[in-house]
Amino acid sequence: MAGTNSASSSSPSALLPTFARLDIGFERGEGAWLFDTKGDRYLDFGSGIAVNALGHAHPHLVAALKAQAEKLWHTSNLYQIPDGERLAQRLVEHSFADTVFFTNSGAEALECAIKMARKYHAASGHPEKFRIVTFEGAFHGRTLATLAAGGQQKYLEGFGPKVDGFDQVPFADHEAIEKAITPETAAILIEPIQGEGGVRVVPTQCLRGLRALCDQHGLLLIFDEVQCGMGRTGHLFAHQRSGVTPDIMALAKGIGGGFPMGACLATREAGKGMTAGSHGTTFGGNPLAMAVGNAVMDVMLAPGFLDHVSAMALLFKQKLAALKDRHPRVIAEIRGEGLLMGIKTAIPNTELTAALLKGKMLAVGAGDNVVRLLPPLIIDESLIDEAIRRLDAAAMRLEHERGLSGAGSTA
Repeated sequence: MAGTNSASSSSPSALLPTFARLDIGFERGEGAWLFDTKGDRYLDFGSGIAVNALGHAHPHLVAALKAQAEKLWHTSNLYQIPDGERLAQRLVEHSFADTVFFTNSGAEALECAIKMARKYHAASGHPEKFRIVTFEGAFHGRTLATLAAGGQQKYLEGFGPKVDGFDQVPFADHEAIEKAITPETAAILIEPIQGEGGVRVVPTQCLRGLRALCDQHGLLLIFDEVQCGMGRTGHLFAHQRSGVTPDIMALAKGIGGGFPMGACLATREAGKGMTAGSHGTTFGGNPLAMAVGNAVMDVMLAPGFLDHVSAMALLFKQKLAALKDRHPRVIAEIRGEGLLMGIKTAIPNTELTAALLKGKMLAVGAGDNVVRLLPPLIIDESLIDEAIRRLDAAAMRLEHERGLSGAGSTA
């Protein structure tokens, strides 16, 4: 049923209608390009919402998956998984962490992080410490606990009582954070860059302040890097730009390069309560996922890779700034870090994503009237120029349709 949905099919789709899917289906991809079932080519600056970090059909990832698929798919975590041991060790060597738990998704990685923070305090003799301070605009997943952590009413409505244990405060409001800390507080959970919340970068001084508060009150600091981690900022992990280290970190999306995979990283102290039988997974860390995860790390840890991301990010940000100057009636603000960029629009953001789609370019909406630009980390200058050309054309189309004066010219 590729390329169709319930609106265009002769019979209703058998899929649960939880997604407002566009009437377009893709059948193959190559690098930063996607090809639909009609053969049309689209510039993909959404990357499956920051998942396809190395683009589509990356040859090293394809080779690793094919090789593993011919050997072993699944055994379960009842036995040793050598490639999982290797990937965990590589993540530890390049992070603050001492230990890793592999999952299938970001929500599961966050569930592990939440359970770990609570279990840490229980193991330390303080089971009353179970509450976690979170932030407005956050998005941590779709399970009942991660929905409660995100706190967005539109996602919580209709699912019964909100899971207890989360205290939400305004974004980067240090005074409100201090007031929210009680004798029951176990941790502070934050995305170093809010993706769904509108590509809002947490200032370095705020992250440092959170670390100091956690140290002062004996709390754990949890970073959600599901969207902003794995090279997207030009650092392997987004928090590394600030010099602030967490006690626990959730990863997913880019870590599998398109294969469903996540991970919860922690210091040995933070994870001390997670003993045999305290947590588990059937599929997490299976041989297929570990083969692809190691292949992703091969590419991202190669000399010059992250330097290339940083260079392309700087160039992209400069060209987006110039685009804003040409189209102030459409583009209100450019925000973001690395190749996690956001265009806050002066018109409804849905109009810009629709205009881009007409111009065969994919982007992703976000909160705060923002359009996210999440290109694969392998982009080069020519692809950036192509993206700017299509963004420029989309902005001019919108200016013309809305009768806006003072429009700029093409790049």
